[in-house]
Amino acid sequence: MKSAACKRGKLIGIIGPLMLCAMVDGCAGIAQRDDRDPDDPLEPLNRAVLATNTALDEALIRPVAESYRKIVPEFVRDRLRSVIDNLAEPRIFVNEVLQGRSDAAGITIARFLVNTVGGMAGMFDIATGQGLPKQSGDFGQTLHAWGVADGPYLVLLLFGPSNVRDALGFGVDAVTTPPGVFASGHSGTVITLTVGAVDGTDLRARNIESLDEIKAGALDYYAQLKSIWQQRRRAQLREGSGLEDNPPELLDPGAPVDPGAGAAPAR
Repeated sequence: MKSAACKRGKLIGIIGPLMLCAMVDGCAGIAQRDDRDPDDPLEPLNRAVLATNTALDEALIRPVAESYRKIVPEFVRDRLRSVIDNLAEPRIFVNEVLQGRSDAAGITIARFLVNTVGGMAGMFDIATGQGLPKQSGDFGQTLHAWGVADGPYLVLLLFGPSNVRDALGFGVDAVTTPPGVFASGHSGTVITLTVGAVDGTDLRARNIESLDEIKAGALDYYAQLKSIWQQRRRAQLREGSGLEDNPPELLDPGAPVDPGAGAAPAR
């Protein structure tokens, strides 16, 4: 169960800050109702956006991801994944420094140098085999380490689960992640969009079965997806604060409670 939960955790990734403004402006009345979950006051709107995302995925995103997986050999896909991950290492390093995680920052910069030089511009992750595991570090995580609260839970168009703080953090990450940060004007925009498109397509292709598993097994897909994202994000935030994390087993929040769960064994 835990391994499946880890696979599910890979699904969540990029946040679109522009969508944040439209959603908050369009749901002010809903947010003021006091009969909502305090962590999810925008649930009706979030569910509508999730339904739209699901329809877009079924009509366009999943077919593109399936075609990508069929056409592009696995070896090439793995090289592209490694290059994209390596490009994110400088941004991760900066956030680790801002969070005061000197040990993690040292590992990240070492990973970047080893993989860039010895791994053919990041096409091969040789750093992990040398005892330099990949670290996490994003600006939403940094804001949390600085004491900024989560804000309401949001489901953003195309990009999925998030919250106010992490959506703002993504905006900073988006403009500070190579290669777009090193290119200006039209060329920088094209490069950034191209890398983002390949990144998103590759991630969706790698998680086709995982997402199918969540949809098939969850009594409430919305609640299950939110629970998975929140628990995974909580672990990342604890890491960003320098705390060890002992993640609980991910459960379906919509599943009925077993009355015998947690009961003392019969003697």
